[in-house]
Amino acid sequence: MGLADVVGNKLIVVPVKGAYIPQIDDIVLGRVTDIGLSGWQIDIGAPYPAMLPMSETPIHRGREGGGRRDLSHIFGVGDLVLAQVIAFDRTRDPLLTTKGRGLGKITSGRVVRVSPAKIPRVIGKKGSMITMLKKETGTDIIAGQNGVILVSGRSPDQERTAVEALYMIEREAHTSGLTDRVRAMILEKMKGKMVG
Repeated sequence: MGLADVVGNKLIVVPVKGAYIPQIDDIVLGRVTDIGLSGWQIDIGAPYPAMLPMSETPIHRGREGGGRRDLSHIFGVGDLVLAQVIAFDRTRDPLLTTKGRGLGKITSGRVVRVSPAKIPRVIGKKGSMITMLKKETGTDIIAGQNGVILVSGRSPDQERTAVEALYMIEREAHTSGLTDRVRAMILEKMKGKMVG
């Protein structure tokens, strides 16, 4: 079962549920699970562990140093990392980079997990849903293609409202008129916060 969308002469069906299968150029949020000699293993919620090599970090300094202890100064086990998939196929595990703008270690914000299949609905057509969420809640939202979303706001109330909206989108992704209902819910929540 899925949501059908016509793009040009293609019919695309987005499944309602399903595991995250990495694709090149995907932006993902993952957690460091292990530190090796030349990089980190990252859990991105895929059936395969992702690898972030030292050479794919902006901090890479060639051949100086080395070893497990040195790498933990950059990313430690349990750290949340925003990365981009640069290689993946059936013969190798996903390969990540943190060299792009805004990529790297996440130090603040709230993490929300939704089904990866619902991420297109969270983003909306031409970014309409995520743009509305950011504007109405006053938060910054980064939606990883793997279903992990980072919400950062100036206040806990803003973040909480954005998180509630994201869960509402996940629950009601298959319904029409969702953008208007989500906006109405956000305005109702935010109005209560401004008065009190």
